[in-house]
Amino acid sequence: MIKELLGHAHIGVTATVYAHVRFRLQRQAIDTLGDALRGPESTDNPPSAEPVR
Repeated sequence: MIKELLGHAHIGVTATVYAHVRFRLQRQAIDTLGDALRGPESTDNPPSAEPVR
């Protein structure tokens, strides 16, 4: 198990220490996908959405 390899007594320690890495990688993936979908001519401000009726 990972916790033993890292020398942690409890899995909660491992999860707490490394959880921020997972969230950071998820955020980077979302940002990369958003950049790809917007294309090269995009700005930092996304277009405002029209209400659906």
